[in-house]
Amino acid sequence: MRPDTQKAYDLICEQIITLALPPGQAINEQQLAQSLGLPLAPVQEALKLLADDHLVRVTPRHGTYVADVNVPDLDQISELRLSLESLAARLAAQRAGPDDLAVLRALREEQLAAHAADADARRLLEIDHKFHQAVASIAGNRYLAQTLDHFFGLSLRLWHLLWAGPKHPDAESLPKAVEKHLDLVDAIERHDPAAAERIMADHVAKFYEDVRAHLSGLA
Repeated sequence: MRPDTQKAYDLICEQIITLALPPGQAINEQQLAQSLGLPLAPVQEALKLLADDHLVRVTPRHGTYVADVNVPDLDQISELRLSLESLAARLAAQRAGPDDLAVLRALREEQLAAHAADADARRLLEIDHKFHQAVASIAGNRYLAQTLDHFFGLSLRLWHLLWAGPKHPDAESLPKAVEKHLDLVDAIERHDPAAAERIMADHVAKFYEDVRAHLSGLA
């Protein structure tokens, strides 16, 4: 991917994930390019790639728009992510070395500091992303890590949708979700693959339960 296309992709993806470009929003390519301060061509190329990632839809009748979030898509994303995140946790517990454990301990301290400082949802989501990236990296399979990062991006949009709505989770739900990481770090430190897999599965499943409940409330 060319650098200008990569920049356009990253910027547009960030806007979609954070709901600056909300689900169903029509996209005017020229206006979007101007707002990003980029030429039209890389923006058009980036939108094609985002369509491949199911974040943008292109239709002959309605043009280009941000993909909606619906329950069937959610079910497919959660099915894959639940299996792959659990596999990554199991492999991380089997393969973690001293340097890997040091990274996880540092993230654990960052999480505890964020809790103590009453960090907002965006900050906790950033930590959550860093943690899942670290576990995927420690698993030692770059294809797995790349796939998980893509699905985590889709999940981040679901979290932003969840917190932007009138029936967002209670104030304790995100901290409780991040605290699950502390148990996972302990399991990886003990090199206990079964425990690591179970904890990650519970963590990811709870997230999608919350999202499904939110979408049902909007129906």
